Amino acid sequence: MDHGPNRRLSSQAMAFVLAGGRGSRLKELTDKRAKPAVYFGGKTRIIDFALSNALNSGIRKMAIATQYKAHSLIRHMQRGWSFFRAERNEYLDILPASQRVAENKWYLGTADAVTQNIDIVDSYGVKYIIVLAGDHIYKMDYEIMLAAHVDSGADVTIGCLTVPRAEASAFGVMDIADDGRITAFLEKPKDPPGMPGDPDHTLASMGIYVFDWDFLRDLLIRDAEDPNSSHDFGHDLIPDIVKNGKAMAHRFSESCVRSGLEEEPYWRDVGTIDAFWQANIDLTDFVPKLDIYDNTWPIWTYAELVPPAKFIHDEEGRRGMAVSSLVAGDCIVSGSDVKNSLLFTGVRAHSFSTLEYAVVLPYAQVGRKSQLKNCVIDRGVIIPEGLVVGEDPDEDGKWFRRSENGIVLITQEMIDARAAKLG
Repeated sequence: MDHGPNRRLSSQAMAFVLAGGRGSRLKELTDKRAKPAVYFGGKTRIIDFALSNALNSGIRKMAIATQYKAHSLIRHMQRGWSFFRAERNEYLDILPASQRVAENKWYLGTADAVTQNIDIVDSYGVKYIIVLAGDHIYKMDYEIMLAAHVDSGADVTIGCLTVPRAEASAFGVMDIADDGRITAFLEKPKDPPGMPGDPDHTLASMGIYVFDWDFLRDLLIRDAEDPNSSHDFGHDLIPDIVKNGKAMAHRFSESCVRSGLEEEPYWRDVGTIDAFWQANIDLTDFVPKLDIYDNTWPIWTYAELVPPAKFIHDEEGRRGMAVSSLVAGDCIVSGSDVKNSLLFTGVRAHSFSTLEYAVVLPYAQVGRKSQLKNCVIDRGVIIPEGLVVGEDPDEDGKWFRRSENGIVLITQEMIDARAAKLG
């Protein structure tokens, strides 16, 4: 398969990452940060997965469009992703919605985020553009998808997940012909179509689109002039191409990166407190569904220089220990019992406390004698001595945010409000 003198397609492509998402279903976790900047997996942030996929696929030109509460995300980019060198023809641009087009225009939709930066994409001189969402957890080789796009001669190639029909109503879904050509694109349908030869499953959009830049550029300019358009890929551009052009489906299973331990392709939208908690806790399994220890496909991030984790005290009832847990650097487990939990950088767990199925974000402190179960603790929260969470649903719901599945989210504001009430 020869794609010209410069065979590697990824060197002719750029990744355009849509990272403006508010992520309101994550409730207070996104009060101070956009969803792509939310912490995940002990060290990383959600956006690191899309960016690492691009980097590991050989893509060295990236743009990140930010909008909602972007400071945390921008700071993370500057600290963790500043190794691109322009003299090697590598670029990483952060593109805040900076009212470049008109004073009253933020990014109106996902397509508009690209339209407002056409001049910047032009300056890269790229042939292909991969549009990515910045808020999903997965490992994928985009070079394989690029090759499929070029070989099929498609106007757009859409990354697709195979999902049970019963769950497909939450997605944009496709109806496809036997050759993979998309015949219909339906946004969150009540009765999703089955797949050829597999009526119980549906192909759902991952929000990953590959275009030839020349084609997309013309399409964006036309879309910008349409007063009836919401300037969104899923609502406007993709249905238009399906109807008037050639749209192809690319199955995630064909380009998913697996280390040999993962039994099935892993993709998660950690957009709710329950999903966020579950995906983090999944990493503590004996054989996790996602292998983050695979050095052939590293997840790049901002790695702080911190001392190793430390476990202290060894007496009955006051033993610093962690079982079936992930414990990041600079954590001190001081006479605390940690099980099936994930402690991010710099967590302090004090004597006689217990943590079970807890996701504890960086620099939180767990007070003595507290008992925490089935919870997510936000960054820097100071858990007071003796607090019990995960035992009494009514008590939990009185002070903290408790999800449908009984997962409790704890922020410092909630702790402070509780302290003020209890005096």
